Amino acid sequence: MSASLTLALDASTYTGSVAVIGDGRILAEAEAAMRGEREERLLPAVAQALADAGVGPRGVGRVVCGAGPGSFTSLRIAASIAKGIAAANEVPLFAVSSLALIVAGNELAPGRWLAVLDALRGESYVAGYERVDGRVREVAAFALVANSAVEPMALALGARSVGPTQGVISAAPHARGMLALGEWLHDGGPVDLATWEPRYGRLAEAQVKWEREHGRTLGG
Repeated sequence: MSASLTLALDASTYTGSVAVIGDGRILAEAEAAMRGEREERLLPAVAQALADAGVGPRGVGRVVCGAGPGSFTSLRIAASIAKGIAAANEVPLFAVSSLALIVAGNELAPGRWLAVLDALRGESYVAGYERVDGRVREVAAFALVANSAVEPMALALGARSVGPTQGVISAAPHARGMLALGEWLHDGGPVDLATWEPRYGRLAEAQVKWEREHGRTLGG
């Protein structure tokens, strides 16, 4: 059974999540605070989830990582862990939008949903999804929009908005959502371990400051 196990993780918000999936069900889950901690806690959460599932890192046959958008540092931590385990096991690494994990990783009613993550500066990251028979598919591509445009977009899409800061329907991305994404994960194939990076949504503040001060792009 271990050869078919999927290790899924996401750290696009201030809470990281881990899920071990096998035989079409969630075998174990764990969460970790990604902010305000003195030590890195996502890797121990991965180890705990694998232990709870009764396997070690070598028992993973596929790794799936939330690709953002979201917190720059947290996304890099999750990506590094995912790449490390995939490389060590010589197994494929797949990436999926963390916005999709809002809709797929929570108990939401069938229908259309506009997933929303705070992008700061009065803006939001959004993407539209539809839940049908326990599966989730994309119906509106990723976009960065003004906060004032979120509800009009949801209305135009015939959707309800959902996200960590959405008030009435508040839900965060969770790695368990990989189970509901099914074969959609395979549409683009596995990522290249040497070149793949998460979609941060916008540049880190430190990089913006450096480029402004130096008058050129970092690495350019």
